[in-house]
Amino acid sequence: MSETTTTPYAKPLPDLRPEDKPFWEALREHRFVLPADADGKPFWYPRARVPGTLEPVSRWIEASGLGTVYTYSIHTFGPTKAYKGDPPYPVALVDLDEGPRMMTNLVRDEEGYPSLAPEDVRIGMRVRIVFHDVTDEITLPKFTPAD
Repeated sequence: MSETTTTPYAKPLPDLRPEDKPFWEALREHRFVLPADADGKPFWYPRARVPGTLEPVSRWIEASGLGTVYTYSIHTFGPTKAYKGDPPYPVALVDLDEGPRMMTNLVRDEEGYPSLAPEDVRIGMRVRIVFHDVTDEITLPKFTPAD
């Protein structure tokens, strides 16, 4: 019987805060939710207060996880040594079908890795969410081509 060893996730992890707890819990369950105002209009990024009103966030809506690449950049070096070997990789602004615009990584497969090749990215391309389980507590939302 052989043992499988996995390399621990070495990149920076998000700070979990009470106000965005529903977002991270949903991602762990491979669901995508967005905070919304009292009328049900979603916004990005998860935070304690609704933009423009400063009312506390009290609603979270199930989102489709579908969107369109608004724009992107190709990163040729990572922000820290943890990203050594990753570049070049695309980082995109995605217009979610529900309305908000979200910054995200574009990846090739369901596991959230490796990055999509720069030549495969296009403004206007349709994308869908994939759930990258990086630790027992953290699942990161990334996007892959929808077709």
